[in-house]
Amino acid sequence: MNLSDDDFTLFGLVPKFALDRAALDACWRQLQARVHPDRFAAEGPTAQRLAMQWSVRVNEAYQRLRDPLKRAAYLCELRGAPIDAHSNTAMPAAFLMQQMAWREALEEAEDGAAVEALDEEVRGAERALLSEVAQLLDERGDAATAAQRVRALMFVARFREDIEARLDALGQ
Repeated sequence: MNLSDDDFTLFGLVPKFALDRAALDACWRQLQARVHPDRFAAEGPTAQRLAMQWSVRVNEAYQRLRDPLKRAAYLCELRGAPIDAHSNTAMPAAFLMQQMAWREALEEAEDGAAVEALDEEVRGAERALLSEVAQLLDERGDAATAAQRVRALMFVARFREDIEARLDALGQ
């Protein structure tokens, strides 16, 4: 193992969006068993420090690979299409109009049922975007277009947080 390996190589996985979650979890457990600092307690502080670095690296990779949005962003970057979310916020007009309509619907929602209905609609759009990202990355090899969709997914994820906050405020 090499600390500088990409996450997929570290886990012995093919670098693609579609991922077998059970296989990922199994790989994570195996890697953690190999690098956990407690295994190196008798070998001194240097070995423990190195094991800690490995343990942190494995956990960071696992968190990135298990989350579809983070995994998609990571794949785009690996394939030369960085997300650049802070500097590239350009979105198609239709997507921006949809965002405005959702925000307006959230503001106008009078009860939990209305907010939950909006949440279901947004989840559907999120699933559709994730499906499109999977196809763009795994079948078409179009990381640049996938990066645009990932940026849209980031907007959707933030909006879903707003929906969750509203549901919490309503006691749902």
